[in-house]
Amino acid sequence: MVSIILDYLAAGETTEEIIRQYRVLTEEDIRATVAYAAWLAHEEEQNSLRIVKA
Repeated sequence: MVSIILDYLAAGETTEEIIRQYRVLTEEDIRATVAYAAWLAHEEEQNSLRIVKA
């Protein structure tokens, strides 16, 4: 579900439009989705493999 919400946000949908389509969601759910995506991005930055050229 996180990827669906992020896809909608990336396409320019508003929080209100997403909630209208998925009535079980709340504004807090949308914020949590964005926070989770930010956390994943930070994790990837910190744990990414670094290629060292010999």
